[in-house]
Amino acid sequence: MAGRTCRAADEPLFPTQTGKMLSRDALEHRLAKYVEIAARGRPSLQRKRITLHVLRHTAAMRLLRAGVDASVIALWLGHEHIETTHVYLHADLELKERTLAKTTPADTAPGRYRPSDKLLAFLEAL
Repeated sequence: MAGRTCRAADEPLFPTQTGKMLSRDALEHRLAKYVEIAARGRPSLQRKRITLHVLRHTAAMRLLRAGVDASVIALWLGHEHIETTHVYLHADLELKERTLAKTTPADTAPGRYRPSDKLLAFLEAL
């Protein structure tokens, strides 16, 4: 395999020594090992939860924030249904705010809604 620049589509991205696909547990174990090594130089990593799922979610969120369409992200993640990918859309408050800003009437000041003191007092009295 030395010197090869690409792999066949049916070859696993992370193969075992025999060329088979690594199990999810084996991948998690390797990730934990390298996170531990990286934490020696960056102690703040010890306080972070770094898993394959977190890395996958982070990649999806970065693609979403970069403007990549959710249907493309769904294909990239291997989701059978785009509805599965919508979880990422619901999780991104910044994306929601940008979308709302596009629908705000022209004569409305930008920013989040700030209730009046009178409204807050009413709600607190309930």
